[in-house]
Amino acid sequence: MTHAALASGQVALLTGAASGIGLAAATRFAGFGMKLVIVDIDANALAKAEGELLAAGAPEVMAAVVDVADAAAMRALANRVAQVFGPLSVLMNNAGREGGGELLGDPTRFKAILDTNLGGVVNGIQAFVPAMIEAAKPGLVINTGSKQGITTPPGDTAYNASKAAIKVVTEALAHDLRQHPGLPITAHLLIPGFTFTGFTRVRTDIKPDAAWLPEQVIDFMLPAIERGDFYILCPDNDVTRAMDEKRIAWAAGDLIENRPALSRWHPDYAGAFKQFMES
Repeated sequence: MTHAALASGQVALLTGAASGIGLAAATRFAGFGMKLVIVDIDANALAKAEGELLAAGAPEVMAAVVDVADAAAMRALANRVAQVFGPLSVLMNNAGREGGGELLGDPTRFKAILDTNLGGVVNGIQAFVPAMIEAAKPGLVINTGSKQGITTPPGDTAYNASKAAIKVVTEALAHDLRQHPGLPITAHLLIPGFTFTGFTRVRTDIKPDAAWLPEQVIDFMLPAIERGDFYILCPDNDVTRAMDEKRIAWAAGDLIENRPALSRWHPDYAGAFKQFMES
């Protein structure tokens, strides 16, 4: 059975929809006969995606070149969508950027990553969710997080911080939605594994064996939504669910056991972490 929000004639808006996970989700929604609003900052890729989605079965597609970090632009888009389609059934906040977000690196780049990744999710929620609540019809809000926002490996700190904050925001949204008795709208945190997207293609045009395709992520996501899962923790071809659970447990253990920050990468704890993963 398909979720009631994922039905023919319903409206889905997806950010970062011109490629990768966003386009894969939009393609699947098109196959359900849903009307689509696709948002991206890449006008050429967005135009190409619009044609592909119409061919995939979407009865109507609105393509909007919008920077999700611009709250006013997102509010203007919400007004436009309301006039054309009415309230959404599905909001998928997926737009993101990565790379160059070292804490002591370029502050402009650091802020840009936070503005897009975190700001884009907050702007999407604030622009579209109130009308979804008012309409009170079956709905989904899906925010794309990351395992890096949970285990926070050293390096791309801005990306990790933004994804950690998306987890917090999505948890808060799920709680807030529960305060409306009988409201058939749920929030979900999509946590992909290693996925072959535009981020990966910056480094290689050849799909790494360890990576999933974006379509596999959506194949994993849809049954999880049907089950009512909030945390949609995806494996990949290299990392199993059991491995993810142990890595997450170890990260939480830093606080509980008062280990050094990011002890998984601390030389004094390398042996203990290896033993923990093998236990």
